[in-house]
Amino acid sequence: MRWDDFRRSDNIEDRRDSGPMASGGGMSMGGGGLGIGGLIIVGLISWALGIDPRILIGGLEMVQGPGSQQQAPATPSKTGTPADQQGQFIAAVLGDSEDRWTEIFRQQYGRAYTPPRLVIFRGGTQSGCGFAQTAMGPFYCPRDQRVYLDTSFFNDLERRFNGCSGKACQFSQAYVITHEVGHHVQNLLGILPKVQEAQQSMSDRDRNALQVRVELQADCLAGVWANRSEQKWNFLEPGDIQAALQTASAIGDDRLQRQTQGYVVPDSFTHGSSAQRMQWFQAGFKNGLVSDCNTFGQGAI
Repeated sequence: MRWDDFRRSDNIEDRRDSGPMASGGGMSMGGGGLGIGGLIIVGLISWALGIDPRILIGGLEMVQGPGSQQQAPATPSKTGTPADQQGQFIAAVLGDSEDRWTEIFRQQYGRAYTPPRLVIFRGGTQSGCGFAQTAMGPFYCPRDQRVYLDTSFFNDLERRFNGCSGKACQFSQAYVITHEVGHHVQNLLGILPKVQEAQQSMSDRDRNALQVRVELQADCLAGVWANRSEQKWNFLEPGDIQAALQTASAIGDDRLQRQTQGYVVPDSFTHGSSAQRMQWFQAGFKNGLVSDCNTFGQGAI
């Protein structure tokens, strides 16, 4: 993908030099994260199977329901556009997502778009939803309206998920970022609060089924961004869409479960199957319309 024309966002908090991996400190746990016992179990299973623990966890995203409110992260950070190449890329994707969603909100909703902040870190950092760590994968926290991204996750995209490398992985990385931004869009539109309220009185099965619809809609909204950005910049190169679809397929619940336990339990899905994730990204990309992303409609999935 060609991203030189993208505006660089300064809504970034760079904590890569202040997290546990940088300082050598230990990882204390806060509310909303995996307990240390859970991490040990995940680590042992991962070691036995020879796979990355993030794949077992399935890219857990902390779009959590009501709970104890926490203050905004106190971890020291640098704010603004990072100077390094990886930071520049993240800032460019975030900046273009801000511009495209600003246009969409103005045109379709007659209102201003308030962009999220994006926190990049290594190892672990404090979030408004609890302690964030590498094993959780990228996630959006609605309590502080921040996207959290341990940049080592991009290494896993290259090594584990689709076998791409270097520049060929960039659109897959952009898909991951804009999926999380999609959760922020859901939050601004009032979708996440309604889902979270409904989930409070649901069984685990129904709660998971509703969460799948949330995740698939975020995939679709990432596709909406890609369509709008392509119309603006003609930034896509041959193979980009295929790489993103391959990434979407690789992190489908069915494929992850088959890899880790040898069988699939649809009732435990939280993100959707590989086919569903590809289908909904394509639905958003086809016309670039938010109205095409109604994963909550009857018969949608």
